Amino acid sequence: MNERDWTAKRFEEHRPRLQAVAYRMLGSRSEAEDAVQETWIRLSRSSTAEIRDLEAWLLTVVGRVSLNMLRARRTHCEEPLDDAPDPVAEERDPEREAVLADSVGIALLVVLETLTPAERLAYVLHDMFSVRFDEIGSILGRAPEAARQLASRGRRKVRGASPTARTTPAADRAVVDAFLAAARDGDFGALVAVLDPEIVLRADTEEGVVEVRGAETVAQRARSYAELGLVARPVLVDGIPAWASTRDGELFSVAAFGVRDGRIVTMDFLADPERLSRLEVVFLDA
Repeated sequence: MNERDWTAKRFEEHRPRLQAVAYRMLGSRSEAEDAVQETWIRLSRSSTAEIRDLEAWLLTVVGRVSLNMLRARRTHCEEPLDDAPDPVAEERDPEREAVLADSVGIALLVVLETLTPAERLAYVLHDMFSVRFDEIGSILGRAPEAARQLASRGRRKVRGASPTARTTPAADRAVVDAFLAAARDGDFGALVAVLDPEIVLRADTEEGVVEVRGAETVAQRARSYAELGLVARPVLVDGIPAWASTRDGELFSVAAFGVRDGRIVTMDFLADPERLSRLEVVFLDA
């Protein structure tokens, strides 16, 4: 086996992990594949004899490539770091973070959109893939402590927004169907009845992530959307179970519902046309 074949074999061993990092960074299977391919190109042009830790090298490169891709499509500026140390930087829940690392759904993708590119990189690499802060700092061009603060800031946002309920499984189909039927009929009372009083709706739109709280407010929003003539169908979004709304045959949004005790507690939408264009949406039989 020559050196190139050996390098290719080793790269393929790491591909699933690299794909997972890139997808959580970019929220798009196709873009994640592009980032992984760019990582391979850079590896193939490098001298592997000079790479002491191949996995760390690959994670650094795919992280940097993903960061550049993310920054290129983001229009808002990143927030400056606070000078004061973060008081909750080490208040972590490893078991919960392990579940997050294994679960990628519409809800998590929407929440991750609320993070700046640097926060997203630090949070994803450290909390989901256990990359050290000195390595994250080298990608960002910042000190390890600054990378720690970015990860902590991202962790707080995810912890405060991520759902505590299951999202769109078949077992809760009846609850989601009841909501969709009430929305189509414009039945405000029926909408409120199927929503948890503390429901949180988040939508990633052209203007950024919009958040709405409370059953009545969400019901009013749902009833107004019913006037748009949307048709909802179950779909797979990059392989993730979800719902899609179409208007005149064109994709309008994709969504995930979190259900607990027979009521919807979270609704997460991807509605930015540019973002939707990067997703692979497969319609399922209703």
